[in-house]
Amino acid sequence: MPEFQEKAPLLDREVIADDIFRLTLHAPKIAAAARPGQFVMLRVGAGMDPLLRRPFSIHQIDASGNMKILFKVIGRGTAALAGVSPGSSIDCIGPLGNGFSLEKKGRLCLVGGGMGIAPLYFLASRLLQNGKRVDRDFVLLGARNHQELHIVADEFYELGYRVQTATDDGSLGHHGFVTELLDPILPAMERVCTCGPLAMMKICADKAGAADVACQVSLETHMACGLGACLGCAVRNADGGYLHVCRQGPVFDAGEVKWTG
Repeated sequence: MPEFQEKAPLLDREVIADDIFRLTLHAPKIAAAARPGQFVMLRVGAGMDPLLRRPFSIHQIDASGNMKILFKVIGRGTAALAGVSPGSSIDCIGPLGNGFSLEKKGRLCLVGGGMGIAPLYFLASRLLQNGKRVDRDFVLLGARNHQELHIVADEFYELGYRVQTATDDGSLGHHGFVTELLDPILPAMERVCTCGPLAMMKICADKAGAADVACQVSLETHMACGLGACLGCAVRNADGGYLHVCRQGPVFDAGEVKWTG
């Protein structure tokens, strides 16, 4: 699959919550080639600090060649990225990795937790563009509170999906884990796609497996290069070997992943 390096102008910087930002970058080559579930590696500083690029899921793409990245500030790299002003350029490499299935048949449930919500919007919008009927499909979204969740939840709702939310503090939707919303709807689903904390995805994978429902997971790991050279993003697979998230993933069938041990 093609990969490009672009100096992408920053067109917009949104503050979604206190520590959550959404950037709009003009990266037409990456945008034209990107598939839902793929990611980009961004150089987040002007000099050598931070030295390494940071991986970010592709959150949204539009017909004008713009790409949106949704992220939470968790360290020096993401703090530097959050401080970039519109008009500046950010060095991007992508699209990288393998994405979600774009199968249009069958009822689908998307389950996103925290920043794992980011790639699921690209998937949801692309399926709709490809002609999938989505009014019977569900999107289950979880976050800490209303502030983190309400903007992105509304965007899924505008696509025509059935949206349910869960928050840790009960300020929006169900008071509890987003995986608790899966039980009553799972028997009617044919596929589940999930991204978020590892524990959340394991629960989704276990529930889907028990119900004999296909499940794809998008893994999030630390990456040094994102290109398959450093092998630093290895995770155990179910056969006892290793999967490299940057090249073989980040999207895998849930049965490929060794979830414990």
